[in-house]
Amino acid sequence: MHAGLTRFDGKANFGIAGLDDVTAGGLARGRLFLLEGRPGTGKTTIATQFLIAGAEAGERSLYITLSETDDELRAGAASHGWSLDGIDIFELVPPESLLDEEQQQSLLYSSDLELGETTRRIFQAFEAVRPERVVLDSLSEIRLLAQSSLRYRRQILALKHYFSRSKATVLMLDDLSSEPNDRTMHSVAHGVIRLEELSPDYGAERRRMRVVKYRGQRYRGGHHDFVITTGGVRVFPRLISAEHRISFDREVLSTDSSELNALLGGGIERGSSVLILGPAGTGKSLYALTFIAGAVSRGERAAMFVFDEELGLLIERAKGLGIDIQAMVDADLLIIEQVDAAELTPGELSDRVRCCIEENGVRTVVIDSLNGYQAAMPGEQELILHMHELLQYLNRRGASTFLTVAQHGLVGDMKAPVDVTYLADTVILLRYFEARGRVRRAISVIKKRTSSHEDTIREYRIDHTGITLGEPLTAFQGVLRGVPELMGDAPQLLAVEAE
Repeated sequence: MHAGLTRFDGKANFGIAGLDDVTAGGLARGRLFLLEGRPGTGKTTIATQFLIAGAEAGERSLYITLSETDDELRAGAASHGWSLDGIDIFELVPPESLLDEEQQQSLLYSSDLELGETTRRIFQAFEAVRPERVVLDSLSEIRLLAQSSLRYRRQILALKHYFSRSKATVLMLDDLSSEPNDRTMHSVAHGVIRLEELSPDYGAERRRMRVVKYRGQRYRGGHHDFVITTGGVRVFPRLISAEHRISFDREVLSTDSSELNALLGGGIERGSSVLILGPAGTGKSLYALTFIAGAVSRGERAAMFVFDEELGLLIERAKGLGIDIQAMVDADLLIIEQVDAAELTPGELSDRVRCCIEENGVRTVVIDSLNGYQAAMPGEQELILHMHELLQYLNRRGASTFLTVAQHGLVGDMKAPVDVTYLADTVILLRYFEARGRVRRAISVIKKRTSSHEDTIREYRIDHTGITLGEPLTAFQGVLRGVPELMGDAPQLLAVEAE
């Protein structure tokens, strides 16, 4: 996985790269930890991976289950392709007296006896195995047996001290199905990890986790997206751009178009971000592909994440304009991915981008478009913060980033769904305008932090040869508004391609 916080030797790791990164190496040995979350959030899966990692390291591991059967645990592990060989499973089934209706009505049987019997059998299972790693699933059963907060706390403290004397690393699970406001374990546990499942109005469920506390330990704070797939849990640590600064040469990258280079003040600086803004159909994706083609022609690798267009259609459309995407992919110089905003979490997308940069050596990244990316985010503010970190990360890694944003409407006063113009180093604005009875397109650079740029507006044409730029439209006013007026002699507009 990716480099993150400093690793700490001697910890009990989870065997989940992203979670080990969040917790700076795993769980401190000989301590008691709490893993809490509603049913279905992935507690059992994470706990199983924790014990499997221990067994693979030659450590004795024990799973004490009060809520699931041995068969259920093994079936769940088998669904991920895991074997639980080397892990002792102790199924703490209810006493047979609970199944006897007469015994249930007996005054001799009480919660005191039941709680004491449960604790005694937990200790017996531990003494029989003498494990180094223990999972207790789940605390809800013990809480119900205790019946009062005082007895529950005393019981948990007794378990904690018993396990502590044995130097075992203990992970207790809590499904929050009873007494949701009870924070007893938060004060008793050495560390607390919370799992959450969010259900959007449309699309797949979203899961995220957060380290609530970890005594005497630095950890990666905030929420971290994770998914449960065949093979286990994958955690995507929150991206912190400040951790990824490297040194690189901020050279100017020019394109094959002298007119576009002139408009951009020579080209785009490496390690900068470019926002291509305009209504639908103005050629934003094609402009982004032009920069990808330039990177590939230099022998560099590029990556493109496509939200809005089906890949097959994009490849065919680009080929008709003189850009062979498939040839770039076949040459292993372009990584192109179709992104389903309803299925992909923002954290997973950041992880894919990081993989392209750190493992595949990509130097140019295109996200097409931010409108689709916004659909994957819970709100506008979260989108801006997330995009800020992602752009900062890419800039600090020396990657040139190109974002496209489709504005609402086609002509006149148009607005973008979210304003990220202040984040980008360069903003390219595309517009429709009417002249000589035809709908035409205009391009201008309205912002460039890294150097000066041409402040004119140029017409451009898209045809089978790609993009052709014309001379500056000096005789028009109002092109940016979409309602141009001729203010002098007729300008030299681009000739219409012969049909």
